[in-house]
Amino acid sequence: MEKQFFKKPAIYVGEVNINVTDLEKSLSFYRHIIGFSVLEQTDQKAVLTADGKTPLLTLEQPADVLPKAERTTGLFHFAILLPSRADLSSFLNHVAEAGARLGGSDHLVSEALYLNDPDGNGIEVYRDRPSQEWNWSAGQVAMSTDPLDVDSLLGESENKWDGLPEETVMGHIHLHVANLQSTETFYVDGLGFQIVTNYPGALFASTANYHHHIGLNIWNGENAPAPADNSAGLNWYSLVFPDEQSREEKIKKLESLGVNVKKENDTYIVKDPSENEIHMLLPE
Repeated sequence: MEKQFFKKPAIYVGEVNINVTDLEKSLSFYRHIIGFSVLEQTDQKAVLTADGKTPLLTLEQPADVLPKAERTTGLFHFAILLPSRADLSSFLNHVAEAGARLGGSDHLVSEALYLNDPDGNGIEVYRDRPSQEWNWSAGQVAMSTDPLDVDSLLGESENKWDGLPEETVMGHIHLHVANLQSTETFYVDGLGFQIVTNYPGALFASTANYHHHIGLNIWNGENAPAPADNSAGLNWYSLVFPDEQSREEKIKKLESLGVNVKKENDTYIVKDPSENEIHMLLPE
């Protein structure tokens, strides 16, 4: 894992906050299958970490929670980036032994495993190939969805899975959106991302020449509605900006596009055109 994609001057995903219908059941899954540790916990909420200090995923159970809605905007998947191929190999051995249902793909830039949590929230666990192996042309990076070489990956490591390594980060988030054109305007003109891959019905956006920090698709249908606030799925995700000046510039850009930016304590909160909520943060 190359850290330059998750520090200044990059803008990157820091934390994802989701609703679940049964906190204890979800917590068991995220601890024992995915390998998170608990940073904080109450009756309705659990903050999860890989390094014992940095929140990566927060689970919340609203009092009147609804099951995850179909064919809406919101979370397609969040993606947990492991430091090495050996780590991904250990994880694959672990989830296979646990009997979890999963899929896999080779994206050229990365190797990825896919599974769902108990509520159907999508999760990707992946490792990046070295960035010098990525193929760029005219500002676009070559990505594909090829079969994963499972046998090669399984043979990569003899280490037993011992939970998420400390260096694990939230690599990217992939969202269902209602309209690609307004979405592109928001993320590119407003937040300063670059579109680095165009895919049928989807855009992939990044900063600092990463293959993507954000995926955006209309695969749930053009003009798909936003889910109810209390349904299982995405509550919000955070984008971490390099510094105060960078964040202020992006806030002014968004406001010039007619986007409402709210301030709560030290956090600026904004919603994209599909009602996906973003918390605009600074590095800790």
